Amino acid sequence: MPGTTVPALLNSTSNQLYLHFYSDISVSAAGFHLEYKTVGLSSCPEPNVPSNGLKIGERYMVNDVVSFQCEPGYALQGHSHISCMPGTVRRWNYPPPLCIAQCGGTMEEMEGVILSPGFPGNYPSNSDCTWRVSFPVGFGAHIQFLNFSTEPNHDFVEIRNGPYDTSNIISRFSGTDLPGSLLSTSHETTIYFHSDHSQNKPGFKVEYQAYELQECPDPEPFANGVVRGAGYSVGQSISFECLPGYQLVGHPVLTCQHGTNRNWDHPLPRCEVPCGGNITAHNGTIYSPGFPNQYPNSQDCTWLLTVSAGYGIHLNFSLLQTEPYNDFITVWDGPQQTAPQLGVFTGNSAKKATQSSSNQVLLKFVSDAANGGIFAIYFYGLYSSLMPCRTSNNGLRLQEARFLLDIRKNFLTVC
Repeated sequence: MPGTTVPALLNSTSNQLYLHFYSDISVSAAGFHLEYKTVGLSSCPEPNVPSNGLKIGERYMVNDVVSFQCEPGYALQGHSHISCMPGTVRRWNYPPPLCIAQCGGTMEEMEGVILSPGFPGNYPSNSDCTWRVSFPVGFGAHIQFLNFSTEPNHDFVEIRNGPYDTSNIISRFSGTDLPGSLLSTSHETTIYFHSDHSQNKPGFKVEYQAYELQECPDPEPFANGVVRGAGYSVGQSISFECLPGYQLVGHPVLTCQHGTNRNWDHPLPRCEVPCGGNITAHNGTIYSPGFPNQYPNSQDCTWLLTVSAGYGIHLNFSLLQTEPYNDFITVWDGPQQTAPQLGVFTGNSAKKATQSSSNQVLLKFVSDAANGGIFAIYFYGLYSSLMPCRTSNNGLRLQEARFLLDIRKNFLTVC
């Protein structure tokens, strides 16, 4: 401190003090005279611990730092670290923070707590709070309510299976009954809270924890059909389709359900050959019931084939192995059994063919109580003014051969 002005009173903040005097080669002066005495170092006042919070640090001397944390579910409002400042009057550089239960937020930890605003005090009126719980793909949220009290029917909590306001609602709760635990089936879960203008209550405390979303059993191979769908994880859906000539028995769409043991929400469907039915396709194949296995005994099946007006129907018995005379197929040139009969087909002779003059054909298959068999009848609509197509050496029409199914390799497919 050069010059002639008497410095102001100085206070050290340590139990040691270092003084250094320096003079150059020029003008000399009277110098200085100072007195010192020991004084007690006062500390900053003990900071308040915020409600629902925690203080870390027990030293409150100059330059000491105290930090604060909030309990799970609360957000720290203010400064998480404060420092004791030097000076005649000891004070902290910032006031102690507060721990507040906020209205909404984004939760990315694998476990945590969600509180209604103001918890454990009453929540405010006219609140609309949204919490989004986000995990890595492959995890869902296990949600457990520890406290719950809202105005019945007016103030409520919704759990949504997804990140959007339009995501499917898993459940909705209102009143004072403590909800049971639940599982989301998405790696993103939304918790929405609404309160109206009256009757504020203590609200809720929710704990959530990530759980792994296992896959449901693989449905492949799906006999006589195909499976559509990208994956078998919880919440995903797959669909089933049967090959031509087969009919789906069961639910066509299955969704993988959550739970301790992953499984589909319905039994796996199956594809079976129907015993009869109305067919309106322009071409296709009619199989015997149980195909490619032998048909059961005592069958009585009727099919009605209908194509566009102006067309006839060509039928080719590409596979025929029935008990002669006892198991047989009758074909009529029309929709009823009173129409002209195109033929009765039985025995083991395949490659038989017939053609209607009408756009409708009725087929009736009858089997007795003994001996099974198998058959496949290919059909297609044929414009009535066209002549029959050329056939190959084995009697199969070139146009139809690509559709034939060689189950037992008893006939030749011609391309």
